[in-house]
Amino acid sequence: MDRREFLSIAGAFAGGLCSIGDACAIAHSDTSSASIRSLVIVDLDGGNDALNTVIPIADARYRVLRPKLAISKDRALMLDERTALHPSLLPLMSAWRANEMAIVQGVGYDAPNRSHFRSRQIWDTASHADEYRAGGWLDRVNLKVTHITLHGFDTHERQSHRHAALLATLAERLASLRASLIASGAWSRTLVMTRSEFGRAARENAAGGTDHGAAAAHFMMGGGVRGGLFGMPPRLDRLDADGGLSVGVDFRTLYATVLDACGQIDSSSILGARFAPLPILRV
Repeated sequence: MDRREFLSIAGAFAGGLCSIGDACAIAHSDTSSASIRSLVIVDLDGGNDALNTVIPIADARYRVLRPKLAISKDRALMLDERTALHPSLLPLMSAWRANEMAIVQGVGYDAPNRSHFRSRQIWDTASHADEYRAGGWLDRVNLKVTHITLHGFDTHERQSHRHAALLATLAERLASLRASLIASGAWSRTLVMTRSEFGRAARENAAGGTDHGAAAAHFMMGGGVRGGLFGMPPRLDRLDADGGLSVGVDFRTLYATVLDACGQIDSSSILGARFAPLPILRV
């Protein structure tokens, strides 16, 4: 997904059509009273290392677990006294300062599956880890959706430069999308949500990378978003049995937030259970 394709998506929202093939799938919503009319899902394919994306910069255990991969405080983008972003995410700081970017930490599901295929399937169908459901959660429904996939986040080795480049691409494209949608007047009714099949292990490996993990942090952006930190910050003293971050927010809570904002009143019929939306939207 290059910059031109991202800007084509912005044009699709402004003009009502999409012309970039497989990178974009749109379904139309009839819910005129919804606070959000358009949803952009950005998949960080491979399992994004959330611990170096949204950094517990004040936790000394972070540097113990990652003597080579840890981001130094002088390079990190400070959000508050305890939390920072990877320096490659600098283009997103304008959205953060405008209170238009929410960061939800500790997102995942119970008994996390470390298989790429199975974990993507769980996220796509909004199922439990031991449940197999037919069809995606978005198929159960009436939203205008643009789906984008960025590949390359399975960083088992040589992560430092690879991850920095991936996050720089993500931040640049999202910043460009935001600027274009602000100019077109569509930003106030757009919600952007990142996904990834899992996070990564807290401890770096011998190859200069990280292995498959569990919980992760995710971004939700839009003109109607109430910015800030939500969810459960990483507890590096309470890792799961395989060294992943513990889950504090079920991923279907993000979906319930989306469905509620898009006017889908009975999200439980789509998600298979009741999940309370996060208070991240202003309207």
